[in-house]
Amino acid sequence: MRPSVRGVLFDSDDRLIIFKRIVPERDVYYTVPGGHVEPSDASLEATLHREMMEELGAVVGQVVPLVRLTYPWRGRTKTQHIYGCRLVSMDPALRHGPEFDDPSRGVYEVVRLEPRPEEITSRHIVPEALGSYLAEHIRSLPALVTRGGPPSPTGDR
Repeated sequence: MRPSVRGVLFDSDDRLIIFKRIVPERDVYYTVPGGHVEPSDASLEATLHREMMEELGAVVGQVVPLVRLTYPWRGRTKTQHIYGCRLVSMDPALRHGPEFDDPSRGVYEVVRLEPRPEEITSRHIVPEALGSYLAEHIRSLPALVTRGGPPSPTGDR
């Protein structure tokens, strides 16, 4: 299974930028932008930059590795590399890819949250391992992304 990356993205006001996902015949959930590593991606960080442009029309600045999450998914083990980053610019008109070409994929509504645990725990964050990580570390993450070091050792969760 190809690994994937996700970006814990903060704007200049330290708000977390996430997606509210509204998918036909599914309960509403929230997630952060990201996706699978493609063969043409030079690195995990390059994947992150590509995914931010595709899903948000966003350019991000400093990228900080936060944690690697592994969890069971569809009978296999999924690995997601989570990075913290800062928003430099965002133009929704630049969003592109299958998420936006196929209406059956649902809606990707951009939401900005204050960096407080209750903002995380009051929502169904997918994957759940990411929601747990964010709830535990959300208060320290905005400063961490600015400073450039993880709140805890990178490892499996």
